[in-house]
Amino acid sequence: ASDSSSNEEDGPQAFLWWLLGIAALTFALLMSARMGIFQETLYKRFGKHSKEALFYNHALPLPGFLLLVPNIYQHAVLFSQSELFQVPVIGLTLPIMWFYLLMNVITQYVCIRGVFILTTECTSLTVTLVVTLRKFVSLIFSILYFRNPFTGWHWLGTAFVFVGTLMYTELWHSLGPLVARCRGQGRPKEQ
Repeated sequence: ASDSSSNEEDGPQAFLWWLLGIAALTFALLMSARMGIFQETLYKRFGKHSKEALFYNHALPLPGFLLLVPNIYQHAVLFSQSELFQVPVIGLTLPIMWFYLLMNVITQYVCIRGVFILTTECTSLTVTLVVTLRKFVSLIFSILYFRNPFTGWHWLGTAFVFVGTLMYTELWHSLGPLVARCRGQGRPKEQ
């Protein structure tokens, strides 16, 4: 839409690409939920081995990256050409894009390791909720860090995340007796 050469015919095409993106995200969400249920079934049958599951989930797709070697190399060259950055604690100087990649890898490892441990302790629905909340916090951090606008769509998504979380935790049911007591309805009648 920001391209000056765009015309009226790009509107329907852009909308179709948007629909395709929504469909891909929906499919990924459904497959992720199915994988969570499958993992839950495997853990019940064979025992809870989060490190093994983490290994296989990340080792098996590695050969697929061989198809992307030229693209990975091109981006490695671009990363090496980025501005230099001095790491605060250790004083090491390296291109900032490599620093960002290193921080991303470390935080992703901590996060995914936690998720795989969580899958051994909680139901797949709880894990999906926690992962959704993590993605939400990551999105908010990204918006604030990169100074992107927080639009009405972001507010709508925020509302859905919080309402869904509150519905799952059944906070409404536990607040009912509390609200009744605050209104005086829960007090024992004086004789």
